[in-house]
Amino acid sequence: MAETHRYTLGGKSFTAVAVNTAAKAGEWVHSKLGNYSNLSTKYSSSDLVTEVDKGSETLIRNLIHTHFPDHAFLGEEGVGAGPAASSQALRKAADSEYLWVVDPIDGTTNFVHGFPFFSVSIALAYRGEVIVGVVYDPSRDELFVAEKGKGAYVRGKRLQVAPQRALSDSLLGSGFPADRDYALPCNLRGINALTPKVRNIRSAGSAALHLAYVAAGRLTGFWEIGLNSWDIAAGALLVQEAGGTVSDTLGNPYSLEVRNVVASNGLIHQEFLDELAAAGATK
Repeated sequence: MAETHRYTLGGKSFTAVAVNTAAKAGEWVHSKLGNYSNLSTKYSSSDLVTEVDKGSETLIRNLIHTHFPDHAFLGEEGVGAGPAASSQALRKAADSEYLWVVDPIDGTTNFVHGFPFFSVSIALAYRGEVIVGVVYDPSRDELFVAEKGKGAYVRGKRLQVAPQRALSDSLLGSGFPADRDYALPCNLRGINALTPKVRNIRSAGSAALHLAYVAAGRLTGFWEIGLNSWDIAAGALLVQEAGGTVSDTLGNPYSLEVRNVVASNGLIHQEFLDELAAAGATK
């Protein structure tokens, strides 16, 4: 069974470890809602971090390394602030056979304000290809899980992307990037251009959960400029395994290096890309 070794090691299931770890971290994070003590900023005044982010990452790293001590680990809180630092960290880890890519709280601003839309995102890449993706929303107790080639699920139900065939019938998701000099103005151009051409746009503050919602058919598509590998990796696999399409804003296939991401049900993807290009909102 050539595929089997990719999802187990020494009899331990990668997916089971990812699911259990995300659930434990998410439950701990949720227990701290409204109860953090140290708030600081990283790249900008809207790029927040608390001791709960750091504690969640430590918990996740320790649990994963208990099972797979030789695996590489790339987590948001172990990387310096800004896009250059995150790109450098990914390059350093890129040659690892197995690489866990983790966002301990995706949606820290929401967590800080008590807005219940944040998640724990855990992905495993094998030789650069994401093979396991888990996004856990502790506020709703929804755990989205995907294995490469085996589908995507939430609460035992297989996920399927939305059926809309036209951008005009679509509900999209996006965000307001922390990089206010480069990514935010670019993303705002896209929002300004697309809003009159779609049913509506939602921005709830967790890219990983937005991607999970594309996989679940709750959003027809999602895009954002200037994200990091840990924001996207797990959610991208969810979308792909639910029948959707993930690319960069120029239409190139998704990889861990992608920072400007477009995800959709596939049916609207080209129209989506064309509108972003026409708006000068691709990079």
